[in-house]
Amino acid sequence: MAVSLPTVPVRKYRRETSEVSSCLKYMIFGFNVLFWLLGLGILTIGVWAWSEKDIFNNLGKVANVALDPAFILICIGTVTFIIGFTGCVGALRENTCLLATYAIFLSVLLLFEMTAGILGFIFKDWIKSQATIGFQTFIIHYREDPDQQNLIDWIQEDWLQCCGIEGPKDWDRNNYFNCSSRDVGSREACGVPFSCCKRKPNEIIKNKQCGYDVRKPGFNYDVSKIINEKGCLEATEEWIERNMISLATCSFVVLFLQILGICFAQNLRADIFAQKAKWH
Repeated sequence: MAVSLPTVPVRKYRRETSEVSSCLKYMIFGFNVLFWLLGLGILTIGVWAWSEKDIFNNLGKVANVALDPAFILICIGTVTFIIGFTGCVGALRENTCLLATYAIFLSVLLLFEMTAGILGFIFKDWIKSQATIGFQTFIIHYREDPDQQNLIDWIQEDWLQCCGIEGPKDWDRNNYFNCSSRDVGSREACGVPFSCCKRKPNEIIKNKQCGYDVRKPGFNYDVSKIINEKGCLEATEEWIERNMISLATCSFVVLFLQILGICFAQNLRADIFAQKAKWH
């Protein structure tokens, strides 16, 4: 006689795998490696520019450190380097402290950008006055700092095709281009830098003396055909109006990527904490 034994249900054990998402981990790592290298490159350029001007041995050479292009590159490079480092190493080593630091840095940067954007929209006149003061400083020290000189030349010649703040007469603030400098034998007196000159078609070699005497009383040629008479402040406003959609799109993309970085870092931290909870 066969005896039927009670059947015992068979338990199926699922093999537990790591809860840390490799895709998320290496996505954060890969992106921040590029960010880290970018910051290192910008920082290196800024430090090199300062060393070329021997600023480290004589900080008094910088007329206004906040407006010095090399100093701005050093600041941007340092912030980018730190953010990239914390994100890169934090993701690779699954270090929750570094990931938290990375998320905090991005959050502070995001808050700063949003605050600056809102305040810039509200206090447009103040921003304009500060930009005017900064450009006046650039004009006054045009021949004293090669970085500022190159920046002004790029703005006037390549970017905005303008001259001065409100017009060519603003170059009277510079000792070399001031009309009274004729008394001390300055050849550039009553002139403007070459970057104010209009581009000529098929011009291969730039005429560095094209701005000589253009503000001199009784100048024999039509000034409007030689130099740009529009001021850079007006040209900047027109450029912003023309590119408003592109600027807004870029701003939203940057903000979205920062928010995405914060969310990814927090999700990776949560995965790491969940994995550590199994060990106890």
